Amino acid sequence: MRPLRYSINVTLDGCVHHEAGVAPDEELMRFWTAEMQRADAVIYGRTTYEMMEGAWRRPASGQWPDWMSEWEVPFAEAIDRVPKYVVSSTLDAVDWNAELIRGDLSETVRQLKQQPGEGLSVGGVTLPLALAELGLIDEYTFVVHPVIAGHGPRLLDGLNERTRLEFVDRREFASGAVANRYGPVPAA
Repeated sequence: MRPLRYSINVTLDGCVHHEAGVAPDEELMRFWTAEMQRADAVIYGRTTYEMMEGAWRRPASGQWPDWMSEWEVPFAEAIDRVPKYVVSSTLDAVDWNAELIRGDLSETVRQLKQQPGEGLSVGGVTLPLALAELGLIDEYTFVVHPVIAGHGPRLLDGLNERTRLEFVDRREFASGAVANRYGPVPAA
């Protein structure tokens, strides 16, 4: 069974909004590229899918935009080619190497996990909360940035039950950010 991994940037006060001042530098972008390359597919909700598509989809010209730094291109290429599953009740169709998911989220994700491969990645805020509630996330990676946002959506805010995690590993970055990786504590 391939694991479902949730990875996200987060501020010291738990904010996970993409505009909270936690844009990756070159070192962090290499980390995020490696994380994307560990995934056979990604699962996004509508909001995250549209945000990622707007930033990282290869333009029709085939040339990456001028605003993109050379060190961002490997991430763009990795996310551009990975298969995507989009959970949405409001979208009628998706493209960008994507398939729309509707219906029973738990059953669909369980079926995706049963397929062979290295792993699935989930990003965003709302969908990971639902998947955590269902007990479907096998690994959590929180890249904690030395920033206090003071506002914005919080990491897994609204989780109904406490989820115990066990430490797996840690990586420190020159920026002061720290990637902490955890797995769920097995049931006794």
